[in-house]
Amino acid sequence: MPLSQPRPIGPSLRRCWAALVSLLLLFGAATPALAVSAASFPADAPQERVLDQAQVLSRAANGELSRELDALQAAQVEAHLVTVERLDYGISLRQLGQQLLERWAVQGSDKGQLLFLIDTKTNAAAVVASAALDSRLNAELLKSTARTTMAQPIREGARFRQASLDGIARLQTVLDTGEDPGEPLQVEASTLPTNVPTREETADSKAFTWVIVLLVVGTVVPMATWWVFSR
Repeated sequence: MPLSQPRPIGPSLRRCWAALVSLLLLFGAATPALAVSAASFPADAPQERVLDQAQVLSRAANGELSRELDALQAAQVEAHLVTVERLDYGISLRQLGQQLLERWAVQGSDKGQLLFLIDTKTNAAAVVASAALDSRLNAELLKSTARTTMAQPIREGARFRQASLDGIARLQTVLDTGEDPGEPLQVEASTLPTNVPTREETADSKAFTWVIVLLVVGTVVPMATWWVFSR
């Protein structure tokens, strides 16, 4: 008995399959990022210098930042950069950094740990260091580096690469020379010249008086002309 040929798929079934695939892709793309906590990272300090969980750094930027962080080993500092997109509920960026310092602590190591952290959702930055670096990088310096040196490029168009480079460079200078180069200059937006008069200039001008005069002349003259010619 000959085998029956498989029944071809009809157009309606194809459309159903296409709609189902589209929905799966849509919901898959719309899945929110998982909340991040210290448990989301390796139990030991990773070999990678940059942990870009938010995926905001290009491959070239990742490599550049890795080299800058690796150079801090000359100052006996193990440094890492961490980017996150969504923090776990009830945890701040600084708290995450402190937890990672405890998680990655190496017993008996004479190197200090330094973490640069960026939250891409809130455009916030934090810098934390282990107790071994307290005498070289004080708390006020770390706070200033996060809130000014790193925060300014982030506010100016989410420049995460530049923010990281600036933060690393400032602390590297302190570790090498002991002198803080200071916070970046605050750029104030300059006001472009305009032809629109200010309120004070408008109040001092006589334009309003001329408008009244022209209105009166434009009303009285036609009426007077009509009155003369109508007699």
